[in-house]
Amino acid sequence: MGGGFYISKFVGVVGIVFGAGAVATIIALAVVYSQEVAKNEAVSPTNGGSTIKPPVTTPGGSTVKPQITTPVIPTTAPSNEPWDKYRLPDTLKPDHYNLTLWPRLTVNAQGLYIFTGKSYVVFQCVKETDLILIHSNKLNYTKWDDDHLAKLSALGSTPAPTIKKSWLQPTTQFLVLELNGKLAVGESYQLDTVFVGELADDLGGFYRSVYTEEGEEKVVATTQMQPTDARKAFPCFDEPAMKAIFHITLLHPPMTVALSNGMEHAPVAVDEVGPEGPVSVWRTSFDETKKMSTYLLAFIVSDYDYINSTNDNVLIRIYARKKAIADGQGEYALNKTGPILKFFEKYYNSTYPLPKSDQIALPDFNAGAMENWGLITYRETALLYDPKMSSNSNKERIATIIAHELAHMWFGNLVTLRWWNDLWLNEGFASYVEYLGANEAEPDWNIKDLIVLGDVHRVFAVDALASSHPLSSREEDIQKPEQISELFDAISYSKGASVLRMLSDFLSEEVFSTGLSTYLNKFAYGNTVYTDLWDHLQMGINSTGTSLPTGQTVHSIMNRWVLQMGFPVVTINTTTGLINQQHFLLDPSTAGSVPPSDFNYEWIVPIRWMNTGVVQQQTWLEDRTANKPEMIVTGNNWILANLNVSGYYRVNYDNNNWERLLGVLSSHHESIPVINRAQLVDDAFNLARAKYINTTLALRTTKYLRSEREYMPWESALDNLDFFYLMFDRSEIYGDMQTYLKYQIEPLFKHFGNITGNWTEVPTGHMDQYNQVNAIRVACSTGMEECQTLTKGWYSQWMKDSANNPIHPNLRTTVYCSAIAAGGAAEWEFGWDQFKAATIAIEADKLRSALACTKQPWLLNKYLEYTLDANQIRKQDATSTIVYIASNVVGQSLAWDFMRDRWNYIFTQYGGGSFSFSNLINGVTKRFSTEFELKQLKQFQADNSEVGFGSGTLAVSQSIERTTANIKWVAENKDSVHTWFTTEVPKE
Repeated sequence: MGGGFYISKFVGVVGIVFGAGAVATIIALAVVYSQEVAKNEAVSPTNGGSTIKPPVTTPGGSTVKPQITTPVIPTTAPSNEPWDKYRLPDTLKPDHYNLTLWPRLTVNAQGLYIFTGKSYVVFQCVKETDLILIHSNKLNYTKWDDDHLAKLSALGSTPAPTIKKSWLQPTTQFLVLELNGKLAVGESYQLDTVFVGELADDLGGFYRSVYTEEGEEKVVATTQMQPTDARKAFPCFDEPAMKAIFHITLLHPPMTVALSNGMEHAPVAVDEVGPEGPVSVWRTSFDETKKMSTYLLAFIVSDYDYINSTNDNVLIRIYARKKAIADGQGEYALNKTGPILKFFEKYYNSTYPLPKSDQIALPDFNAGAMENWGLITYRETALLYDPKMSSNSNKERIATIIAHELAHMWFGNLVTLRWWNDLWLNEGFASYVEYLGANEAEPDWNIKDLIVLGDVHRVFAVDALASSHPLSSREEDIQKPEQISELFDAISYSKGASVLRMLSDFLSEEVFSTGLSTYLNKFAYGNTVYTDLWDHLQMGINSTGTSLPTGQTVHSIMNRWVLQMGFPVVTINTTTGLINQQHFLLDPSTAGSVPPSDFNYEWIVPIRWMNTGVVQQQTWLEDRTANKPEMIVTGNNWILANLNVSGYYRVNYDNNNWERLLGVLSSHHESIPVINRAQLVDDAFNLARAKYINTTLALRTTKYLRSEREYMPWESALDNLDFFYLMFDRSEIYGDMQTYLKYQIEPLFKHFGNITGNWTEVPTGHMDQYNQVNAIRVACSTGMEECQTLTKGWYSQWMKDSANNPIHPNLRTTVYCSAIAAGGAAEWEFGWDQFKAATIAIEADKLRSALACTKQPWLLNKYLEYTLDANQIRKQDATSTIVYIASNVVGQSLAWDFMRDRWNYIFTQYGGGSFSFSNLINGVTKRFSTEFELKQLKQFQADNSEVGFGSGTLAVSQSIERTTANIKWVAENKDSVHTWFTTEVPKE
């Protein structure tokens, strides 16, 4: 699944202004990742029995007694009964399902949207049992003639035992059938059910999405099953290893389009009898699916249109709202899908396993995208591209998310991990190879470099906390739906991507893809554990003669990166040649609270390095310390390690080498590769946070930026200076920081003015376009008059003629933000009107983030109220909007008060798939750095212990840890930072 966090990678960051405006910080970093964002996070499962009791008839017009009394056994203290455990027993194995669903796209007499369904599953008994457990959540069942909730029949010669007792167990989400006899091993049985569910707007299971087209409200019935919501759509064995074949039929209003994983057959007009009386509908059935997991199922009914092409006998279709298709917004996705599919076929050495690849853009969708096999669902902003409205970062997001989801068609869908504790391999892998796929689609972008900013640096921030966790969890520790949902975080996505990239780098891409190919071939249509991949990569090493350090294997090296949390800092002494590694913690005083590790927090570290600009042979650090005489340098020579940040670790040096590197940066910075210029800045700031080096040494890495024109080092510096803004934008240091940064940005601002013909053209390079945005954002937010005149002029020109927006899409987020920050109610209200009128989600997103930039508290309070009104702000956007407001120094305390006051409401009303609680908690508390704020945070935790925090539980403890560290950091650094900025401020 592509995380809601994708938004945060570049787009969400671009328009937030420093200090006086909102601080430009990758707020969504402790997701989730939210990257489908993450990637926000996966849809949180919803618990409990349904609240609806509508009359029911079956889709096929069955004569089943229309009784809907669904007995629910009251839950007492947990027992040892199988139905009180969260995992399925190993007694039954599904073979195939036959499922008919009828979603109603209009409300019924009770004012509810519902769907009715009938289904049967054929399963085999693999261990003798007198109990059937099948997942079911928020479904009500029609009783059969024997007064039970399901009908059991045998497919062999031995009759099936009768049902003794049937009930729903809401806590563990099971339909339970106790039998009067045993099921026979090796025999096959059929279980029939008739049921009804609510087509709610909770973004999980089978749900509804609503949009307006030409003044008419339209409803889409759509799905999001991952991780545990297929059971909200129909009763099923809802675990990834319970693969089966699915025969799906949808009943839907005439002239609407029905889609599912398999290729649709021509619809047939039929008459059905529902509670509403006789109804003429279309019946669409689909080709049977491949053998697959329940979480990858999708079925959608809509009034959409599509465009299509055929690529090597694979039908590629892009579905969206009719206007979006008519306006050509699907063309970019259609043009890029074919080449990306082709790339992955080559990369995996495996043909795409399906006859079609449908991709559909949904108005309401919690994640960034979801890799349903053959029918991938997306947020509109992750699939639709309009050159008149979309920026280059929007385009990049679309290319990378399409690549992420298509990568899953093999890795995740064809071969699926056995249980959710190995989710990191599925999502980490797709988060790594998305850059390779996007690079194929857009070879001029150098996009592969951006994984360093988008994933490696991003996740370092989370993985350097004592409250981090290892990539792989123990299977027995991940049982409940909410525990599964918590795994959809930055560690799984971004650390997973980072360590797999490192593995591919030290094995070579050739060996890596050879191992992948044999892995996919062996386990096709089956399930694996992560060590199965290590076995196949080791086979690739053995067959190609690739060398690893003596006595090491893929298992022995990777165990240390996967089974223990965190990462090392490698310190190189260029005077003695001694190097050592240590577990890197942002707050060294938390070392005592770190859980023990079987590997004692030592890693086997691959080191790519250069000596004074000359690349050397890769070396390894296999122990805590080692002697590397080849790393001794004298005179003006210098050492630089972790070239291109291919390894998942930070690097520290002796002071002499740091001074020489600073000298190289100031005299001829091009001698250091551009990724490593970004790395030097990021490592230095974080090493200073962790007290390895002085904070002033880190600040000195930014001095050379007056002569830097490349995006990655600037972005790295601005990301790190964000922390200083978060800590000091309410203090007396703020003014000197602003003056210093204005001085540093001035040459970059003038550079872009020159190469764009005084802001009339677009820079040619992809990363130059990003850096142009940085130049305007920082110049305006630090008070450069020339910049503010420019942005206010563009915005007021637009206000005078709203039909003609003169601002280039690349610059809109930052220009809107700057103008709204500098303006008052008129500018804000104009922005709000444009947001409400926007027909393109990408444009609406730009305005939504910019509206949080106002300095007027009353406007920010008004905006906060709107976030919990789904008529004003879509549920899927509520979290990120509150976080945008909290990023603004004026809005931060307002957002914190708002979240505390409304937590019960937010948690209960938005508890389904619509809210990424970890993003929200981390985002609103990021600026906390005082004892008073820490006390408030702990009080918030205590006050809501009964309500709970869901997928944000870990984020609360991370926020307390981060706030404690911030308090200490400010106390230790405030004076030296103040002195440094005062000294460095250019004298007028």
